[in-house]
Amino acid sequence: MSILPSLLRSLLITGIFSFLTPVLFIGIILATLFTVGHFPQLEVVGTVGIEQVLHFLSIFGSGSALAGVVVISTTGSLVGMLFDAYTFYRYQNLRRP
Repeated sequence: MSILPSLLRSLLITGIFSFLTPVLFIGIILATLFTVGHFPQLEVVGTVGIEQVLHFLSIFGSGSALAGVVVISTTGSLVGMLFDAYTFYRYQNLRRP
């Protein structure tokens, strides 16, 4: 029985989840800052926070915040897939007597 389909399925699922995790994390941060900006006492905190996050993302995206999110998520996906491949390799070697 070939282990290749099992490995590819595992890498695909890991890659998808590892890509979506930073996207959701950055989205939650931006949504929180946007919500905080609706309170009159914290309006400046929300506005400055959103500007700082977008500036941080634009550094990774060569001027585009959306490209920054994609770069960070792609990197996270690659790292997650590398960890999964290593774990799969170790599991296969430890399972054999």
